[in-house]
Amino acid sequence: MNEIIQTIAVYALPVIFAITLHEAAHAYAAKYFGDATAYVQGRMSLNPMRHIDPFGTIVIPLILYVATSGAFLFGYAKPVPVEWRNLRNPKRDMAWVALAGPAMNFFQALLWMVFAITLSATNVNEPFLTGMARAGILSNLVMFAFNLFPVPPLDGGRILTSLLPNRAAYKFAQIEPYGFFIVMGLVMLNVLSFWMMPVMLAAQSALSLLVSPLNFLFR
Repeated sequence: MNEIIQTIAVYALPVIFAITLHEAAHAYAAKYFGDATAYVQGRMSLNPMRHIDPFGTIVIPLILYVATSGAFLFGYAKPVPVEWRNLRNPKRDMAWVALAGPAMNFFQALLWMVFAITLSATNVNEPFLTGMARAGILSNLVMFAFNLFPVPPLDGGRILTSLLPNRAAYKFAQIEPYGFFIVMGLVMLNVLSFWMMPVMLAAQSALSLLVSPLNFLFR
């Protein structure tokens, strides 16, 4: 039980930041491209309470973590409302709005990696801080890869819809009401890992390349 509490304490802040900034990034991008729906509803905010879904963000992940001893974890935040018709170029701009969330997770993973390198370079070996840095990198890489999976309503699905020709995009978008169940089925069957692991590995390699000058400086 103590181990579970410690893990929750280490992951709490990184996960809250990962979720909050992901959703806020969608809202900022939507407003930039012409849709103020999220802004009017107060969702263009860095306040976690604006984005956290009590059931999807807290209850479900805790139950799954305890029930599976950390082997399976899933959760979600309140999706940011976007009225695509308000966007200046709806088909094109929706891709940028969707991409903003995963891009923010990639950026956060970069910041946590810089934090981890700084801790190591300054000989700070506090387990809580080093564990939080690792948790920040991992949680954001997971969110980055998961949300880019090309099935709507995930961000990757919306990006793919924007890239497809109009007729194909219309047909593809029609699976959105079933997208959640499709993704959950793939998660339960462990099929999604064939997407997650390569994408996470590619993102981690890109991050390592970006921080290589910092590693060289502190060597």
